Amino acid sequence: MIRCRLLDQLATRYAEALSIRYVQRDPGANLGQGGVRLRLRTRTARLLPAPAGRAGASHRRTTPAQCHERPQHAPSIEEPRTRPNPAAGGFALWNLGFRPFYLLASAFAALSVLLWIAQYAGWLPAAYLRTPAWHGHEMLYGYALAVVAGFLLTAVRNWTGKPTPSGAPLIALALLWLAGRALVLTPFALTAAVVNAAFPVAVAIGIGIPIVQSRNKRNYFFIALLLLMGLAVLALHLSNMGIVAWPERASLQVGLDVVLFILAVMGGRVIPMFTNNGVPGANATRHPLVEKLALGSVLAVLGADLLQAPPAVIAVLALAAALAHAARLTLWQPWRTTAKPIVWVLHLAYGWIVVHLLLRGFAALGLVSELFAVHALTVGAIGGMTIGMMTRTARGHTGRPLVVDRFEVACYVLVALAAAVRVFGGMLAPQAYLAMLIASGLCWSTAFALYAVRYWPVLTRPRLDGKPG
Repeated sequence: MIRCRLLDQLATRYAEALSIRYVQRDPGANLGQGGVRLRLRTRTARLLPAPAGRAGASHRRTTPAQCHERPQHAPSIEEPRTRPNPAAGGFALWNLGFRPFYLLASAFAALSVLLWIAQYAGWLPAAYLRTPAWHGHEMLYGYALAVVAGFLLTAVRNWTGKPTPSGAPLIALALLWLAGRALVLTPFALTAAVVNAAFPVAVAIGIGIPIVQSRNKRNYFFIALLLLMGLAVLALHLSNMGIVAWPERASLQVGLDVVLFILAVMGGRVIPMFTNNGVPGANATRHPLVEKLALGSVLAVLGADLLQAPPAVIAVLALAAALAHAARLTLWQPWRTTAKPIVWVLHLAYGWIVVHLLLRGFAALGLVSELFAVHALTVGAIGGMTIGMMTRTARGHTGRPLVVDRFEVACYVLVALAAAVRVFGGMLAPQAYLAMLIASGLCWSTAFALYAVRYWPVLTRPRLDGKPG
C-alpha cells in the first residue's frame, strides 16, 4: 500500500511538471504498479520508472483486482480520442456510391409504381409506360440496378481497399441513370437503348478498376454480371425496335436471373454472418455442398433462359433450385431471428427466393401464371433484400448503430405485405386482381417513400464518426 501511495504521489507531481493530465480509472481504488495512466496533453512524456523498495524489504505485486487496471510495470500513455461530431456540416451525398443511388432508387420506387398503378387502372390518360414489359424494365433496370450499383460501389471499396467513383464521377453515373429513366418516356428509342445499356457498363468499369488493380479475383464475376445486364437491356430495346429477333420477355428474364444470382451470392455471404453477430446462439451455418448446389442451380436456370430451353427443362431446374435454397435457408436458422428486425427482414426476403423458384417451376408446368413467380422475386426477394440492405448499410456506413426503429420496421412490414398481397392475393382471389394490385402497389410505394424521407438526412450528411465515406 505504501508503494501504491508513493507511486500515486510521484505520478501526480510529474504530471504537473510535464503538463500532462493524470487519469485514474477508479478514483476510489488502491493503486499499485500499473494502476496509473497518463494521458498526453502537449508533449510526450517518458514513462515513469517504478520506485525502488526499501533495502531488504520484501514486497508483493498488487493484483489487477486491487488496482482495477492492467498488471503492467509502468504506466501507459494514451492520446486523447477524437469525439464524433454529430452536428458536423457539409453535403456528403457524393462521398460514396450508396448515398445517391439508395436515395434515387427509393424515390423512384415510390413514384414509379404509383404512376404504373394509375395507368393500369385507367386513371392516368397519358401512358407512363407503354406495356407491362416497360414496367418490368423500369423496376429491374431502373430500381434494382440502382440499388445494386450503390451497394457494389460501396462494398468494392471495402473489399479492395481502393477508391470507387465519388465526387464528379459519381455525379456522372447518377446523371446517366437519370437520363435512362427519362429517355424511356420519349420517342428517342435508340438513344434510350444506348444510355440504358451504358449504365451497367459504366458501373462495371467503376468497380472493375479497383477489383482488377487489387487482384480481387473472388469478385471478378460481378464485372461479368453487370456487362451481361448491359447486353440484356440493349437486346430488350433493340427487340422493341424490331432490329433483333429476341423476345422482350427473355431479356427481362435474363436480367432477373442475374439479379437473383447476385442476391444468392450476397445473401450467402452476409446473412449467416449478420445472424450470428446479431442473434447470440443462432448458430447459422453454411454447408459447402449446399452452397454449390444453391448457386449452381441458379446459374443453370440462367443458362437455360439464355438458350430458351423448353419449359420442362426450366421446370426441373427451377424446382431443384428451390429445394437447394430451402435447405440453405434452413441452415441459417431463420426462426431464431424474430426479435431482430434488421436480421429477420433478410431471412424473409431470402425465403421469397424459394417461393419464386417453386412458382417458376409450377409456371413452366402450366399450373400457375408466370406473373406470380416474377413478383415473388421482384417484390418479395428483391424488394425485401434491398430495403433490408439499404437500411443496414446506410446506417453502418454513416457511423450509426445497427439498430432500427419503428420507421424501418414499418418499411420492412409494408414491403412484405406488398409481396404477399401481390402474389398470394392474386392467386387466391383472382376476381379481385385489380384491388390486390392496387393494395400491393400502395404498400410498396409507402415503404420506399418512408425510406426516402427518413434517410434523406442520413444519406446527405457526413458520417457521425468523422470517417470518410
